[in-house]
Amino acid sequence: MWVLLLLIVTVTSIVSGPSCSVNHNPRHIYVPGDIVVGGLFPVYLQVKTNGSTIPPQKTCIDYDVQMFLRSQVMIYAIQEINRSQMLPNVSVGYEIYDTCGDVTNAVRATLSMMEDIQGQGVKPNVTTPHVKVVIGERYSEKSIAVARLLALPLVAQISYSSTSELLSRKCKFPSFLRTVSSDEHQTIAIAELVKHLTWESVGVIGSDDEYGKYGAERLIDHFNDRKLCVDFKEILSANFLLNETRKQTELAMLMSKIRNSSAEAIVIFTAELNVRIILKEVLRMGISRIWIACDTWATNKDLSEMPDIQKVGRVFGFIPKRNKVPGFHEYVRDSMFQSKAHNSFIHEFMCHYPPCPDSLVDESVLNCTLPDTKSQSESGGRTCLDRRCLLKYIDKDESYYIYLAVKVIAQGLRSLLNCDNVRCKRNASFAVWEVTFANCCKTCNPGYELISKINSCCKECSLCSRGYISTGGGKKCVACHPQSEYTSSDMDRCLMKTIEYLGWTDAFTTVLVSFDVLGIVVSLLVAILFAVDQRTPIVKSTGGYLSFLELLSLLACFCCISMFLGEPTKTTCMAGLPLFGMAFTVCVSCILANLLQIFVGFTFDLRVTVGDTLKRLNRPIAVVTCCSAVQVAVCVLWLTYAPPFIVESSRFDEATILLECNKGSKMLFGAMLTYIALLAVVCFLFAFKGKQLPDLYKNASFVSISMMIFLVVWIVFIPVYINMSGKYQRAIEAAAILVSNYSVLCCHFAPKCYIMLFRKELNNESAIINYIRKHYEKKGMAVVSK
Repeated sequence: MWVLLLLIVTVTSIVSGPSCSVNHNPRHIYVPGDIVVGGLFPVYLQVKTNGSTIPPQKTCIDYDVQMFLRSQVMIYAIQEINRSQMLPNVSVGYEIYDTCGDVTNAVRATLSMMEDIQGQGVKPNVTTPHVKVVIGERYSEKSIAVARLLALPLVAQISYSSTSELLSRKCKFPSFLRTVSSDEHQTIAIAELVKHLTWESVGVIGSDDEYGKYGAERLIDHFNDRKLCVDFKEILSANFLLNETRKQTELAMLMSKIRNSSAEAIVIFTAELNVRIILKEVLRMGISRIWIACDTWATNKDLSEMPDIQKVGRVFGFIPKRNKVPGFHEYVRDSMFQSKAHNSFIHEFMCHYPPCPDSLVDESVLNCTLPDTKSQSESGGRTCLDRRCLLKYIDKDESYYIYLAVKVIAQGLRSLLNCDNVRCKRNASFAVWEVTFANCCKTCNPGYELISKINSCCKECSLCSRGYISTGGGKKCVACHPQSEYTSSDMDRCLMKTIEYLGWTDAFTTVLVSFDVLGIVVSLLVAILFAVDQRTPIVKSTGGYLSFLELLSLLACFCCISMFLGEPTKTTCMAGLPLFGMAFTVCVSCILANLLQIFVGFTFDLRVTVGDTLKRLNRPIAVVTCCSAVQVAVCVLWLTYAPPFIVESSRFDEATILLECNKGSKMLFGAMLTYIALLAVVCFLFAFKGKQLPDLYKNASFVSISMMIFLVVWIVFIPVYINMSGKYQRAIEAAAILVSNYSVLCCHFAPKCYIMLFRKELNNESAIINYIRKHYEKKGMAVVSK
């Protein structure tokens, strides 16, 4: 529709008349016609400026065969229109300029096309320019400059390659049209591709021109809308290609950013000349990444044929819909070079690539590598080129859109001449190549989760913390139940913990039970032996009936060992230590009462007050009852206010739940042990004092040894118990109790049993009397000798 409106405005009359003299700088072709269509093509891709001359001299360099062929597509399409009588009695001419990729040349060419031939061709005429519609320019930056000029006379401009979204603003560029979709479609497609491939960070490289700058900005907007992180953005300066020093500085900075970037893909949104320089430096630096190509270089043949180009990594791009130009291959092969019409572009091409003599070589084995025009000019030689090779350089995108632009113009003119009204629809479809390469972590092995790096868009795999698991795929780590579950070795699943305690089948338990049963059996045998010989002196010297109470309490201590083994229960936890404390206190109290009897019985030189006091205390039942009552009070208080209880203890990284008994009140537990230790110390002091007494059976000596063993065992037990954890903690308690029991059994009862069984001659009153007499006789002789 825009084409029709613009043509109505601009094509107000069919221009005819003699051709004017045109400027040959820049290069151009002019063929007159009733209607003249202008064309702007960068056949040379760039210019080289010589700043040493005034004014600076510009030289076109980097001849491009594909752009030459695209300029010929316009000529071919116009010739087809003229031959087809699509526009009866109207001829279409053309005026085509080579802009050399320079905005100054493009503006100069546009001003030339705006001259009024009828107005003597001296000044640009914004009212009736002789060119009614312009096809071009290729690059958006140049098209914007041209569009600002053509907007004054409302001359239609149809670009075949300028995709900048800025050109879609009709308020600024009312006469601009294009046969290729704008960058808005392309940038949306790129953002959707990044999202579809689940990339989360990208880098963007643009250039300080209308195409690269605005394209990069729109890309970043679309990435932000989709919550995609832009790891870095780099805009090449406007004089990137012109200033070598600046170019090297920017390249070094850009390569540093690319090398250190965590971006999963890098979009290069700039002209192909900039891309070529960037990719050469990438190859030199040995960098391999994922690249997203915009339509300016997605299908560029020169880039795809760069040496080792595959080493840059994976490249995928977006291109418009592609089509062949109908009949153009045949035109190039058969008639383009035989045309009699003046075509300076063809002469320029033949200057660079003279035709080879007719050859019978098959097309499949032709060497169609184009020689470098710069090296040819320096060497002064020319390399011929088989014309059939040109067919390989005909593209299917820009060439088709040039052809389409000419057809749109023809249809517009046909409509003005009462032909069928035809509308042209622009195709916005894209072709996409998939890739599977990525630089950042997108998924993780089991036991790892994805976390964001500091100051980076990229994510990395991080090992789950203790007690946490992840099934992989980048999922977040989740906690296992700390009390009942633990993590597998790969940290990919939660496993149920097993209950652990000192079982009956444990080797340590077997040893403890063996000694415990042995202690019980020996205690019973000693009790039987004492019962048989209860009227003998040795039994009486051991305490008489107190010895049976002592054996009974010792038996209770052996029996309570079972409460420290096996699975803890509420009863065993509460009864174990208090029962031992009370039973062993009774045992030690009996020993203390027995020692008090011996001490009073054999001590005759005590002072009156001390002797009377000891004699009053020499009541065994009262001593045992009073001493035991204190311990019973402590244990009752313990069990009432802070009794021991079962606890399940486990850490995150442990596969077991330990069942153990908590002491409840550690203070009362300590008070219980302290009280027993106090009685043991008193016993030890009495026994040590009584070692000088005439005791045939050495009760005091053996008691002092047993009490010493008890004290040492429990002094060693306390630090070991505190620093030990696990199921064997209760085994240490049981072992300490066993050693304490055996110290009494072995030191207090075993010597008596030995005498009763093997030294019966000492188990009578006469032996005791003789021993006492000898003791005092020896003591008296010692006194006399002094």
